[in-house]
Amino acid sequence: MSNEIAMLTADALLERYREGSLSPVEATQAALDRIDRHNGRLNAFNLVDPEAALEAARASEERWRLGVPRGRLDGCPVSIKDILLTEGWPTLRGSKATAADQDWNEDAPAVARLKEHGAVLLGKTTTPEFGWKGVTDSPLDGITRNPWNPATTPAGSSGGASAAVASGMGPLALGTDGGGSVRIPAGFTGIYGLKPSFGRVPAYPLSPFGTVSHIGPMTRSVADAALLLTVIAEPDARDAHGLPYDGGDYSQGLDDGVEGLRIAYSPSLGGHQVDPEVAALVAKAAWSFAELGATVEIAEPDLSGADAVFRCLWYAGAANLMRRFDAEAQQQMDPGFREIAAEGAGYSLLDYLAAVSRREALTVAANRFHGDYDLLLTPSLPMTAFEAGLEVPKDSGMERWPDWTPFSYPFNLTQQPAASLPCGLTSKGLPVGLQIVGPRYGDALVLRASRAFEAAHPWAFPDLATTLAE
Repeated sequence: MSNEIAMLTADALLERYREGSLSPVEATQAALDRIDRHNGRLNAFNLVDPEAALEAARASEERWRLGVPRGRLDGCPVSIKDILLTEGWPTLRGSKATAADQDWNEDAPAVARLKEHGAVLLGKTTTPEFGWKGVTDSPLDGITRNPWNPATTPAGSSGGASAAVASGMGPLALGTDGGGSVRIPAGFTGIYGLKPSFGRVPAYPLSPFGTVSHIGPMTRSVADAALLLTVIAEPDARDAHGLPYDGGDYSQGLDDGVEGLRIAYSPSLGGHQVDPEVAALVAKAAWSFAELGATVEIAEPDLSGADAVFRCLWYAGAANLMRRFDAEAQQQMDPGFREIAAEGAGYSLLDYLAAVSRREALTVAANRFHGDYDLLLTPSLPMTAFEAGLEVPKDSGMERWPDWTPFSYPFNLTQQPAASLPCGLTSKGLPVGLQIVGPRYGDALVLRASRAFEAAHPWAFPDLATTLAE
């Protein structure tokens, strides 16, 4: 019974709370049981607080008993990526250089909204140091593993969050996405991950990597992502870049379908090589939108040069972050992070401004493209999960993680909403992701299209406990 409860969506949990057939304490205990059994192998969490979680669950149980639930998520277990401030818990950001013995007396906006809506916080999920790369390992927390095959990586940087959701350690997770860090692990672990439009979800403090970084939901269903986004998109005065609050309920209109939409499909987004099995599954998924009433054709925006722009902005952000630490602290850091920071320190101000200018041009090109197309479909990734503990696949000839994530980071530069949703398994039983990209501020449209695909091609999410027990 505990295993069955652990694999329920938040939407299903809330329905059972309403009818009185399940309590938040039972749901929270089921998630904690899964963490206790499998976290030692997966390393999805670096902090778990069972006492606080169960105390919050008991308070929620009483509110439901009295018929006065609080907010939209009362009693739903959720995890927080160890990048986001959480009162009472250290936010170490995967780094030995972060002092744990300081006052942790503030919640990030998204965390504050979760508490206001009655969510049960389970703990903090693992991240590479400062979320700098597309896999999840760090000198502080070690290697995080993929529940579909623990020899492989769940990707990153929200890899702990994706491993947690995929393995039943809570139905909801908060992730951050600076170059694909929600969508990349969602693709590798077969869950749903949404990077909202920049500014949709208030952020404080702003990421060291600047305005490429977004905060988004990671879930096992589109409905859960819509619910979670509705909560965390509520305004917060601490966000200097926040969009005007529109009061939107992203759960509304989810089932309106895609009939009449104009959808572009780009198999390679400018000629990037894609594994044949991945390409075939994504193509089948993309063309299936025509069966749902949309017009689908091959097309893509001109995003040439996005790789150099992202590299400059990302590496310069790493260099600026590195300046906060003394030489002794820097020596404790991930060697890869030190390398990109050193490269970033070598860029001139004029180099940086040129990258900013080119980023603006890429955004204009994307805006114009969406004058012709409502949505863009691409692979989430050109491959499936590879060996854990490596930044790039072995013997690939690649140097850094952006070399194998060409479908994700361009849309951080353009600040568009983009989601990864599962569209099948390879012959080796590893998940493949389809990416749905919308125009800026078209978050509801991305969710709607995601739901249309999910409804037509439901993914039977397996209970991976058997795999993990092997």
